[in-house]
Amino acid sequence: MNSSATSDLYRDITDFARTTPSWFQHLAELWTEAGLLLFGVLFIAVWWYARSAGPRAVAVAVLAPLATAVAYVCSELTKSALTEERPCRAVAGAGASLIPCPPVGDWSFPSNHATIAGAAAIALAIARPLLAYLTVPMALLMAFSRVFVGVHYPHDVAVGLVFGGVVATVVVLAAARPVGTLVRTMRTSRSGLALLLAGPGRPRTVDHTGATERA
Repeated sequence: MNSSATSDLYRDITDFARTTPSWFQHLAELWTEAGLLLFGVLFIAVWWYARSAGPRAVAVAVLAPLATAVAYVCSELTKSALTEERPCRAVAGAGASLIPCPPVGDWSFPSNHATIAGAAAIALAIARPLLAYLTVPMALLMAFSRVFVGVHYPHDVAVGLVFGGVVATVVVLAAARPVGTLVRTMRTSRSGLALLLAGPGRPRTVDHTGATERA
């Protein structure tokens, strides 16, 4: 899967990484994992906000982390089938990676971190479009950090971002309607847990005929 061009780019990026200050290197190492935690916080915040909106908004918010999980599983299955070696072992002449090279059997293509980041970024943007201004840069930085610290080729993260975004989009759009119907049903339940998960929705309104309706 790897080519001379992507190997050269990997060497260029990792050579540059080793010229940066130690604090910047540590920041890049931290971001490769901290970004996942921040996406988790955003999942919770978007769901909590959506609870006061319509059923579809809740459905999309709930599906965002689920779609990300599906993208991760698809990425892991792809890695296991293609078995591309990590560049920190395979690229001749490359310096040592900033973090320990993953063990043999923990394959390189596509990048799970980039796949998760791409899926989370797009799923959250579908739920709250303005979040794209935050989540897309987050995903791009997380993907780049995996090359920067030396554990992935550039093509690993590029494909991972696109792959994750596509899978998340398909899952969210395909399941939004049935999950929205489930949310509407849960809002009529007397179960405290169901109401907590689905939220109260919008307050009741009265239309011109005098009928009440609720989102």
